[in-house]
Amino acid sequence: MKRLFLLIVPLLIIACNSANKQNTQNDEQAIKEIRYEYGIPVDSFRIQTGTVQQGETLSGILNRLGAPRSAVNQLANVDKQLFDVRQIRQGKQYMAFYAADTLLEYFVYEQSRTQSVVFHLADSLHVEKQQKQIITQRKTASATIESSLWNAFSSQGVNPQLALELSEVYQWTVDFFGLQRGDRFDVIYDEQYVDDLSIGIGTIYAARCQHAGATLYAYRFDHDDDCHGYFDQDGKSLRKAFLKAPLNYKRISSTFTYARKHPIYKTVRPHTGVDYAAPMGTPVVALGDGTVIEKGYKGGGGNTVKIRHNSTYTTAYLHLSKYGKGVEVGKHVDQGQVIGYVGSTGASTGPHLDFRVWKNGTPVNPLTLESPSVDPVPQKLIAEFDSIVAAYNTELPK
Repeated sequence: MKRLFLLIVPLLIIACNSANKQNTQNDEQAIKEIRYEYGIPVDSFRIQTGTVQQGETLSGILNRLGAPRSAVNQLANVDKQLFDVRQIRQGKQYMAFYAADTLLEYFVYEQSRTQSVVFHLADSLHVEKQQKQIITQRKTASATIESSLWNAFSSQGVNPQLALELSEVYQWTVDFFGLQRGDRFDVIYDEQYVDDLSIGIGTIYAARCQHAGATLYAYRFDHDDDCHGYFDQDGKSLRKAFLKAPLNYKRISSTFTYARKHPIYKTVRPHTGVDYAAPMGTPVVALGDGTVIEKGYKGGGGNTVKIRHNSTYTTAYLHLSKYGKGVEVGKHVDQGQVIGYVGSTGASTGPHLDFRVWKNGTPVNPLTLESPSVDPVPQKLIAEFDSIVAAYNTELPK
């Protein structure tokens, strides 16, 4: 009997230890399965979602949802730097979290996909901001154009915003309104996600554009304060002294010529500019950095802005409907700054921009203007740049 007892006791101890271990694992598993959002254990609450309607106020929404009167009365005391309760916007989403006893304990207002404001309502009012984690995924994509780059990416399930970001990278070297069927883009880039939803395109690291018989590369290179931006395979900056065009246009309605029959005067005369047809009010930007030397109504040219960029180049923008904010004679303007809006002032048959360029005082064709690059990669960084280019080239889609 004693011998049997000695055999049973160890087995009981092992069984108890095993049960305790299992219980501990179950407890740990239960803790792990608690799901938090906005810092709230969401599975413990009944959640009601809604959208801010026209004319609604935060206090009105909270009253309708059954928030404690004491908490609603404290809204006026919320620090405006934390959140201005008057600035809730129509169309924004919110969530109400109710406890088992139907008490509204939390109210969450989503300012954006990444930022929310959490109102703790159970006791005294407490407000805090919550930032959702942004997940970045590195991707590659390729697109061959049939109609547009936007459609080419969309048809492959690629975020079409990538087309807009590429137009920024290549804005000095590729006219995106002149892309042709068969042109191709290959790109390495980051896409950003919140809760598995794409919120936009991050950094573009490298791209290859095959357009009009040429292959144009773009490589992102950043080195402390010495060098930033996109460069070609030889280390020359893609950023030029001049943009490719001063506006987003629909078509070119008249080209540079010394013998054009004027559509209004019906006489043959020089037209030393390019007419870009575009909707009334389309923003017109400065082709490059410079100083405004003329602003005003110029007869047949209508409302005109003229900019001197350096000792060599001058540009003019004619038939504007109105001028950009702060554009005055003698003022400096930056490349890409809005200096006016498409109109039909002066001798014009419809809304368009007559754009002109002079080189050393002589009119030149804006469509064939060769724009010099800004500073290239410094010689001391060329070896580092070349190694990065080689790595990107192995990653770019073939």
